[in-house]
Amino acid sequence: MSCSECAVRNCYRREKQYPAFCLTEEYKDAVELTRRLYESDGIDGRLARAAAEIEGEYYGRLTRLEETIRFAMKLGVKKLGIASCIGLLDEASIYAKIVRTAGIETKTVICKVGAIDKTEIGLPDQLKVCPGCNESCCNPALQAQVLNDWGADLNVLVGLCVGHDAIFTRHSKAPAVTFIVKDRVLGHNPAAAIYTSKFYYKRVLNETTFPEPKTPSRQKN
Repeated sequence: MSCSECAVRNCYRREKQYPAFCLTEEYKDAVELTRRLYESDGIDGRLARAAAEIEGEYYGRLTRLEETIRFAMKLGVKKLGIASCIGLLDEASIYAKIVRTAGIETKTVICKVGAIDKTEIGLPDQLKVCPGCNESCCNPALQAQVLNDWGADLNVLVGLCVGHDAIFTRHSKAPAVTFIVKDRVLGHNPAAAIYTSKFYYKRVLNETTFPEPKTPSRQKN
């Protein structure tokens, strides 16, 4: 059992008793180490305090767009990198304009940078969205490298695919936060699948009811 099975949630207000399986109790030594980490003048401390300050000052009043900008301002960010999906480049462009009104320089790098065809990384042509066409794979490692070379103080993700976001954050030297999460089906609002899981999206409650994946057609001899 872990936090998803907890009905007490004493770790927030500390008004009740911790359950027997509570991780706060199990990791008492680590709790103190992380507290010291967050009170330090290092990057983790600066990030933690900036995030907490925004929550206290603007709780329930700012959109995520505004929060990312306020967060950057509190950190003293001069250069903000934007790693964008090609499908959300219009949104990224508007976001960049808004960020610049706060006096912060921006650089946007699209996911298809490098234009490497998917077959060049070992994907069967049949598994392209458009088989037989040139279809560049996403290149989050190069997105990160470009922004690293530019000297980004903070990077913001705009719609990177599941998995590509993981590669980007692995290679990004600057801290990375997310503005938009990719969800083509739900208009980039992935939480809607949870909120509608008892009616419209009942299928998410049972992995066996997920749509069948696209599979490569058999090659003719």
